[in-house]
Amino acid sequence: QVQLAESGGGLVQAGGSLRISCAASGRTFSSYAMAWFRQVPGKEREFVAAITQDGKNQYYGDSVQGRFTISRDNARNMVWLRMSALRPEDTALYYCAADPNFLPLRGEYWGQGTQVTVSS
Repeated sequence: QVQLAESGGGLVQAGGSLRISCAASGRTFSSYAMAWFRQVPGKEREFVAAITQDGKNQYYGDSVQGRFTISRDNARNMVWLRMSALRPEDTALYYCAADPNFLPLRGEYWGQGTQVTVSS
């Protein structure tokens, strides 16, 4: 089992940058692909980015391609999402997810989320 805890969210101005983190527990972290999703109240959860178990391959949603970067460190059981050129429409609750499969990554384990708010 994997437990996930996100952190690092906050308020940032449009055009700014922010890095959010996901700390994972469990000795099998390196066997899971990891992903970030986001959700706005009243809307469906949206895929943001995913990374393979070894960190060598990443995949991004169209709306964040070129602006966001996902990375991981298996020795530290950590995943990060570096967000740049932020827009007000990036405002959402960001969730970290773990799944044995890279794509499609539906999420076997989920964190509680961290709020990111981008002001115009």
